[in-house]
Amino acid sequence: MLADAVVKTTCAYCGVGCGIAATVTDAAARVVDIKGDITHPANFGRLCSKGSSLGETVSLEGRQLVPEINGQPVAWATATTKIASEFKRIRDQHGPDAIAFYVSGQLLTEDYYVANKLMKGFIGSANIDTNSRLCMSSAVAGYKRAFGADSVPASYEDFAHAELMVLVGSNTAWCHPIIFQRIKAIKAEKPNLKVVVIDPRETATHEIADLHLPIKSGGDVLLFNALLAELAERGAVDTLFTAAHCTGLEAAVASAKADRGDRATLAARLGIPADRLHTFFDWFTATERTLTMYSMGVNQSSAGTDKANAIINCHLATGRIGKPGAAPFSLTGQPNAMGGREAGGLANMLAAHMDLENPAHRERVQRFWGAPSIPQQPGLKAVDLFDAVHEGKVKAVWIMATNPVVSLPNADRVRAALEKCELVIVSDCIADTDTMRLAHIKLPALGWGEKDGTVTNSERRISRQRGLLPPPGEARPDWWALAAVAKAMGYAEAFAYDHPAQIFREHAALSAFENNAESGIRDFNIGLLAQLDNREYNALKPVQWPVTPDAPLGTERLFTDNRFYTPDGKARLVPLAYRAPVNALSADYPLVLNTGRIRDQWHTMTRSGLTPRLLQHIGEPFAEMHPDEAKNRGLTEGGLVRLSSRWGKAVARVQFSTGQQPGHVFMPMHWTGVLSRSGRVGAVVNPAVDPVSGQPENKHTPVAAERYPAAWHGYLLSRAPLALPAVDYAVAIRLDNGWRYELANDHVPDDWTGWATAWLQQPEGEVLEYQDVTRGIHRYAWIADSVLAALAFFGPEAELPPRAWLQSLLGKPVDALSRRALLSGKPADPEADVGRIICACFGVGEKTITRAIGQQNLKNVAEIGKCLKAGTNCGSCQPELKKLIPCEAIPA
Repeated sequence: MLADAVVKTTCAYCGVGCGIAATVTDAAARVVDIKGDITHPANFGRLCSKGSSLGETVSLEGRQLVPEINGQPVAWATATTKIASEFKRIRDQHGPDAIAFYVSGQLLTEDYYVANKLMKGFIGSANIDTNSRLCMSSAVAGYKRAFGADSVPASYEDFAHAELMVLVGSNTAWCHPIIFQRIKAIKAEKPNLKVVVIDPRETATHEIADLHLPIKSGGDVLLFNALLAELAERGAVDTLFTAAHCTGLEAAVASAKADRGDRATLAARLGIPADRLHTFFDWFTATERTLTMYSMGVNQSSAGTDKANAIINCHLATGRIGKPGAAPFSLTGQPNAMGGREAGGLANMLAAHMDLENPAHRERVQRFWGAPSIPQQPGLKAVDLFDAVHEGKVKAVWIMATNPVVSLPNADRVRAALEKCELVIVSDCIADTDTMRLAHIKLPALGWGEKDGTVTNSERRISRQRGLLPPPGEARPDWWALAAVAKAMGYAEAFAYDHPAQIFREHAALSAFENNAESGIRDFNIGLLAQLDNREYNALKPVQWPVTPDAPLGTERLFTDNRFYTPDGKARLVPLAYRAPVNALSADYPLVLNTGRIRDQWHTMTRSGLTPRLLQHIGEPFAEMHPDEAKNRGLTEGGLVRLSSRWGKAVARVQFSTGQQPGHVFMPMHWTGVLSRSGRVGAVVNPAVDPVSGQPENKHTPVAAERYPAAWHGYLLSRAPLALPAVDYAVAIRLDNGWRYELANDHVPDDWTGWATAWLQQPEGEVLEYQDVTRGIHRYAWIADSVLAALAFFGPEAELPPRAWLQSLLGKPVDALSRRALLSGKPADPEADVGRIICACFGVGEKTITRAIGQQNLKNVAEIGKCLKAGTNCGSCQPELKKLIPCEAIPA
């Protein structure tokens, strides 16, 4: 790649699918300048804090650069031959179902396609599933039940046409920031646009809410069944549309009315004030152009598929589909969860949206691939797959681009399963992850900035992800590693790929293969792209499928012809009844644990954790609780709480929020065993799954919460990275100039100085020390070569001197003034302390902002932006900025 050449690629994070214009300014040093691509229709140049920091994640620090077998570096040929021989041995001894792949929405479509082809077509098992099972499978199942196919009907262009937007189970502001900013801008231009947010928590998304429905956890089916009953009784059903294009209306309405029961008690059952509930019913009934957007709060449930269909039922009953601004729209979690669905990455699907349980589809795919056989039964879904590993039924598992020891529910059982599995293969770009630590064979994969292929976003838009930098070391594309194993197993002819364009052409050709009126029309069809040569593939512009002779430029909106992909061409309304979450609360576990993402981090932080500025806003795992709930349990803000369930435990920092319901607690999913001693919330999450989709219940785990009995709290700042110490609570936080370690334990060291010095392994130099043994306060500063090399503060309480100013001193010369101030934790110049970072995009701290507000009489977010730039990039910090302004408030 030529230096200073602009390469248009796609972001590696959420399902918005933002375009990026990247410039390699120093190839040798791997320096990349990141800007939003103003021509990309998903984001028109805007990027969130994560996307704009991608250039900070492409260094070679911590990379897996060579294949390894049992910890020893080997050649690729040795590794792939070993994998192939073990697969053949296990298949011969135990059958093909003793082998499994667990893949990821971080893979490119070309990777997914080759993995699915190898497993289902040539190894002969359907045991390939994906971490998209954890985020999107309920949405998929809901669409398939209603439409006959996994057809996302809407487009981002529908935002501008909608007159009512309903956001269900989606903290869009933090999880899909560019979509949120787009909606926010449209709302500013269209004062009559109404936004309803349905979520048990009050989140940053409420900044744009006209109405918030804080329903009880798991109550979505009851709410939308009640809405359907109201629509029927108010005469809002589109009888012409439903008679001609739907089935199941009467049964669905009858079930909804029975489920709703007594109107007088409905609001109490849902936990919603009656006036808000009726306002929602009024708005939905009266507004033709209604767009309902839903995400993990709907999908991650033991009733997730029913929740999705309850929403879709209301749109079908009113004919609000296939029209501008009117659709049930699932917001995808990962950058290529959609591409994985297209390529058959789920255990119950075939490639090109064909069904594994359909004999005609199996025969068609087998014939197209020239495969020995296609399994006749679905494979194991994610939770069941790792249960089978634990039980010894699956003898070999190949995990690609994901970290299930952190992200799956009942994560300690997942770790135990891999510890006793015969053969664990892990492909990853990072050498040290919780899952990589358990691998017998480690394969070095390409990371973002090196990969070359396609991804598909939430609105069915296929975009190119292009390589900017050469492959480091022996790292190779995932499709290449899969093909190498396939060749070593004897399938060279079927896997003779040497460029991702070949795979894409085959994928596109399969999508159009016997996709016609005679054989049955399928929704996913990009057959027109099967003729692209390598040059045209390299130049491919973003396009929404289907891409056919009738729609050569792609398709913005589905179902405009009112024809669906069921045998009779009619959509299905599904009769539903509310089911409580599988695991009920009890005296031992009286609180509901809800998990999810935060603003500046992604999944298990393998990539986003490499960026120091993304860790300055929220650097530790936290448990968000209502102040009254926390105080009743003896918890203080900033203190530590131990959450425990029937499955495991975690310790987190207490964070108060009046937007959290009493009886509930929220904890983010991101922290791993590599970065924290006890922050893996997946160990706590219950393994209940939706019976249709197999998606886990990440939003409802019964837990207990108790004060963690810390004998001391502390933090240590170090220029060099350190191993986590053997204490109960430890979190490693990357800084621009070193590392911070937050610590706590239930007993004190016999020798504070010796313990801290031994852990630090500090080279010889001067040690400044302050100890108040009576009060249990111990403070140290290590100075080497006249600069601050490390600093540690320990005390009996969680409240310690602020970190921001002290960590800014790491690596700087220690003069007489700062020497006196170091162990006090207070700068001589108060303005040197910027405070906790609020705006990650520009690194603007809370104290800097509040000083500017007071000194310059800033009255709103716009004035803060002009003064400090805070909030002027992705806008995700704007709700927090508002809270810092006197008399400013976010609408309820």
